[in-house]
Amino acid sequence: MIEINNLTKIYGNNTDKALELLRKGISNEEIKKRTKQVVGVRDASFTVKDGETFVIMGLSGSGKSTLLRCINRLIKASAGEIIIDGRDVLTMPAKELEELRKRKMSMVFQRFALLPHRTILDNVAYGLEIQGIDKEERLAKAQEVIELVGLKGWEDAYPQNLSGGMQQRVGIARALATDPDILLMDEPFSALDPLIRQDMQEELVDIQEKLRKTIIFITHDLDEALKIGDRIALMKDGQIVQIGSPEDILLSPATEYVARFVENVNRSLALTASSVMVRPRYVVHPKDGPRTALNFMEKHGLSTLFVLDRFGKLKGYIKAEDSSELTAQGVKDLAGIIQTDMPTTRPDSPLADLLDVMAYTKVPIAVIDDNNKLQGTLVRGSVIAGLAGGRGGDK
Repeated sequence: MIEINNLTKIYGNNTDKALELLRKGISNEEIKKRTKQVVGVRDASFTVKDGETFVIMGLSGSGKSTLLRCINRLIKASAGEIIIDGRDVLTMPAKELEELRKRKMSMVFQRFALLPHRTILDNVAYGLEIQGIDKEERLAKAQEVIELVGLKGWEDAYPQNLSGGMQQRVGIARALATDPDILLMDEPFSALDPLIRQDMQEELVDIQEKLRKTIIFITHDLDEALKIGDRIALMKDGQIVQIGSPEDILLSPATEYVARFVENVNRSLALTASSVMVRPRYVVHPKDGPRTALNFMEKHGLSTLFVLDRFGKLKGYIKAEDSSELTAQGVKDLAGIIQTDMPTTRPDSPLADLLDVMAYTKVPIAVIDDNNKLQGTLVRGSVIAGLAGGRGGDK
């Protein structure tokens, strides 16, 4: 949906000379020294897929907010392309740009930017009013999104009557009211207290699961980026230094800078079950019988073993002591000891959601796909290795 090609923003009144030096590979610092111009964004290229939450992050001064504002041309870029639905935003005439901002994309700001003299309902309906939607229709739509963000009952209140978190919910509702395809979010939660910020992150994830908007989200907080982003672009000195999934950024940092950036992060927020699971090498089938299962468990030092049918679907698990008892009795069928109370999860489940289960279960967690086929198992060793910075998988 969005394609950014070689986007560059230079601040100053002699940008042509600065651009010439930039294209020759001259550093930002040297460009500033020679031309007195400041490079805000340098040769940024990436695509954002339809329905994706794409996070741009970096420290203060890295260029992330400048890049975002170039996308809707609140700041005009010095060079490059911003392609949306086949049209370059940088060359759009004023009327087309106005329509793009009205109907195609909305922006959520860090400082809420609510209209203090309007009620919450009227604040949320403001974008629809600008579009020329009649009052009855726009108020009905505003009411709908107010309920979506959890503010039902506050329609007649004014912004000053709401907490910071509630005001930001209004900002999000206002952005959603026009039903835009694209949401641009510039550090929307950074002014909030930590607990409220966490609630708002979870709220955004829930809303995105329902609406599947294309979101470009700016933050300086890596934990926040890992929590909400499908992919992350990390910026330094106006340049994008790495783009990847949260797991890519954590497990395969492209530069020393990225490695230092992620070294103290809460890894459980980004790692998924698939990234730390052990491949299912040790399994049995119902036809194998208890003696075969017992011998297999003794050979590999296992106390439990997953049972799969001939299609690879998970039937349950058996315990070594039960297999031993059946073997002593001369029983040749596993059916009587297959248990089905094992915890299961999907490959894309965040590790953070599974830690409590890991702490209390005595059986490895089975990682299964939508067809109930076993993809791997979560054992304490692989999870600890993943959290410590190693890899799970193939062990």
